[in-house]
This record gives sequence, structure tokens and C-alpha cells, in this order.
Amino acid sequence: MSDSDPWDDVSYVISSRYRVETLKRLAEGPATPSLIADETGLSIAHVSRALQELKEGDLVTLLVSEDRRKGRVYGITDSGQEVWNTIEAENML
Repeated sequence: MSDSDPWDDVSYVISSRYRVETLKRLAEGPATPSLIADETGLSIAHVSRALQELKEGDLVTLLVSEDRRKGRVYGITDSGQEVWNTIEAENML
């Protein structure tokens, strides 16, 4: 996604409240899916799906080995941070 127009990424994120909440939490720092779920009140299933979608868009990244099944820590990428900054600056929430 990052190779496309940055507004495409912004539109993609804001079209899902699950992606918004997940990216918002990761903008504060790295976290596991269960921590994101606990802090946002979203179900773990929604968080996991949002993380996968954001990862496919190069907006978040897995900070530990792909082989790890528990304690998977995710962080926001530079592209993800730019998207989040745009969403906040433009009051799109």
C-alpha cells in the first residue's frame, strides 16, 4: 500500500474502526495483540485481523520472529506513523 497515494492508506485505515484503534494504539508504542485488545476493548479476533491487514499494507510490522506463536510484538512502521499523523492532523476521527 505504501507505494500508492498516501491518501489511499489514510482512507483504508479510517474505513475500519478496528484498523483505526489498532494503529492508534501502536502509535503509542509496540504491543502484543492481547495488550491491544485489553487497552482498546476490541475482541482479540478483530485486533488480529486488523494487524494482519495493516501488516499487509506495510503500516505495521512484526518485531519478533514469524515463527513465534505467543508474545508476538507489533510496531508501527514509518509509513504507518505518517498515516496516523495525517489522520490526527486532519481531524479524521
